[in-house]
Amino acid sequence: MEVLHLILTIIQVLAAIGLVVIVMVQSGKSAGLSGAIAGSAEGFMSKNKGSTLDAKLARFTKWIAGLFLVLTFVLNLF
Repeated sequence: MEVLHLILTIIQVLAAIGLVVIVMVQSGKSAGLSGAIAGSAEGFMSKNKGSTLDAKLARFTKWIAGLFLVLTFVLNLF
């Protein structure tokens, strides 16, 4: 049981580090007032928004955050 706890803890620490790195790599969503005005036009004009690097990073962030959340709950039960 202690070995499983140690393995899950190591995976959780790696997920936390990965989550921090992924969030830091992502670009900001707005750059002040000009970003708010241009952001709406970009979203409307962008056809391949789901295949951009930022979209992939955002999707990966959700998966890593979900893994971190589940691991936190599982480790809390031990």
